[in-house]
Amino acid sequence: MTITVAIDCMGGDHGPAVTVPAALAFVRDTPDASVVLVGQEDVLRKYVGAADLPRVTLRHASQIIGMDESPSLALRNKKDSSMRVAIDLVRHGEADACVSAGNTGALMAISRFVLKMLPGIDRPAICASLPTQSGHTHVLDLGANVDCSPEHLLQFGIMGASLVGAIEHNDRPTVGILNIGEEEIKGNDVVKRAADLLRDSGLNFIGNVEGDGLYKGEAEVVVCDGFVGNVALKTSEGLAQMLAFFLRQEFGRNMLTRLIAVLALPVLKRFKNRLDHRRYNGACLLGLKGIVVKSHGSADAFSYGFAIARAADAVRTGVLARIAERVAQGQTQPEPA
Repeated sequence: MTITVAIDCMGGDHGPAVTVPAALAFVRDTPDASVVLVGQEDVLRKYVGAADLPRVTLRHASQIIGMDESPSLALRNKKDSSMRVAIDLVRHGEADACVSAGNTGALMAISRFVLKMLPGIDRPAICASLPTQSGHTHVLDLGANVDCSPEHLLQFGIMGASLVGAIEHNDRPTVGILNIGEEEIKGNDVVKRAADLLRDSGLNFIGNVEGDGLYKGEAEVVVCDGFVGNVALKTSEGLAQMLAFFLRQEFGRNMLTRLIAVLALPVLKRFKNRLDHRRYNGACLLGLKGIVVKSHGSADAFSYGFAIARAADAVRTGVLARIAERVAQGQTQPEPA
């Protein structure tokens, strides 16, 4: 089975200069995958060059959605944008997944309009993995839904658990809800009610997870609304960049510290890899009737490649079927005897 990923090549801060090289590298490294490069064909051909890759095709799209453009206007007025055409390919079965680094609001609006929601799911949620002391955790929502009801948070828990179940072959991942304390009495009314729903859902719910618990790996899935999740994500990325800056600053202070840096280079490289947010690029828009993955707008080719790989993995492991099956079971799963 060949997996086909549609790439919105014109989206993001850097456009084809990043998306095309990342897509070509992905195809070279992934024998069971092909890509459809979507965008202004004359521009794309400049970046594809003389590469003779049989699993790469081009699809012309005349319009581009700006990073600051109104999602509603993009939905109404740009039906031939690279983003819209890439999502249409998923809808019509010409591609198994779509990847875009473009305008998040527009991507959410167009994906929801074109692909529709899975039965039993009210809103899509952005889900990505973050590094922890014990490996990684999946957090959702990371910015799609600023205001959420308790029922929405329950749906996020179901979708997150289904995602982990599919890609990590773990049928009962631990699920927590991000809160300001571990005690059940902590949090606002929405969070406390959502915790009650999660506790009764049949999911492997462990209760509240505080901010530091994200990185201790206390839960394999952590649920929150999009406002809190996006702040946590951007804070995490900023902290990682600050730590890397401080290390460079201190090791470059004088000749002695530079010498120590050379001796410590293998450790520093491993440290950098563990904190490198580029390796965690690619957030799934869960709840849609199709696979859509959002890349950071500022992603480089190395980072964008991880987003494409994440989309292919979601297809390969049957994430959509997992979520649909869990929801069809009444959003519950029996507790083990």
